[in-house]
Amino acid sequence: MGASGYIGQHFARRLARHPAFADPLLLAGDRSVGRRLDDVWALDVPVPPELADRRFVARTPRQLQAARVNLAFGALPSGHAGPLESELLQRGIAVFTNAADHRRDAGVPLLVPEVNADHLRVLGGRDSRRPPLVANPNCTATGLVLALAPVWDLLAPAAVHVTTYQARSGAGIPGLGAAELSANVIPHIAGEEEKVAVETAVLLGKRRGRRVVPSAVPILVHAARVPTRDGHLEAVTVVARRAPSESSLRRAWTEFDPLARLPLPTAPHPPIQLATEDDRPQPALDVWAGTPASARGMAAVVGRIRWSAPHLRFFVLTHNAVRGGAGGSVLNAELALAAGDLRPRGTG
Repeated sequence: MGASGYIGQHFARRLARHPAFADPLLLAGDRSVGRRLDDVWALDVPVPPELADRRFVARTPRQLQAARVNLAFGALPSGHAGPLESELLQRGIAVFTNAADHRRDAGVPLLVPEVNADHLRVLGGRDSRRPPLVANPNCTATGLVLALAPVWDLLAPAAVHVTTYQARSGAGIPGLGAAELSANVIPHIAGEEEKVAVETAVLLGKRRGRRVVPSAVPILVHAARVPTRDGHLEAVTVVARRAPSESSLRRAWTEFDPLARLPLPTAPHPPIQLATEDDRPQPALDVWAGTPASARGMAAVVGRIRWSAPHLRFFVLTHNAVRGGAGGSVLNAELALAAGDLRPRGTG
């Protein structure tokens, strides 16, 4: 859904040739219906050849149900996605969404699989007849929690301070105009600072039965839009209550790979790469980090690590449209499939 937009195109690219999911039906609004994917392609990577001539179509939830579609990926704008996603669920179609509309709903996991895979259990268990609705978190929160999770218990943070340098693609297509961002930084993104703070607390929270108790650690955020194309860079300071060695912190990052034994094609191994150069990570050099090839753009890159207790300082970079968008949502669906929460219709 929303296949003609920037995140939608990333969804199409990641679902082409996917070993578990069929090639996607590309849904779009009236202005794009009938056009080919190749006609609107805006990514800096090639259009998948098997989808280049695929045309955008319009389908109602009733028509999707009749066609026995059982899984929808959502790239619609927040504010428009919610009612459609709710109707799809009522018609037995699972939804994995990048939109914010249902992120705070009870029973909807806000998920970064390496960080809080057990939050899938808020769905109500594997035997629930209700199809899953799983939401991506805010793209900046995704990179932040990936970097924090491996060192969280070692540091026992008292507070986390983060300043974000967010790419213009985070505003979508066309996003901010060139004149607004040419040689400029805009120190305000509407609603962003609250989203990062609230959703980071949820992602790092503890599941208690079928609800999540958010972390009480204060998350203090500054958000700015910068004139890079892709990649959200974040400067993070953790105020720690404990004083582990710097080598133990680096080891925690490099050894962190909780999905290593699961067959998830979109999962990067390792999910965190440490940059040793003084001037890294950089969006121009590191935004496509991630191995194997099916996980390019899914790894977080951590660098400029400085540890002087009680303050740990570092930068983290993630691809906002891949790790923080379409790729993250596809990985969520792969995890749900592996956990038994996503099944073809008619199976027990």
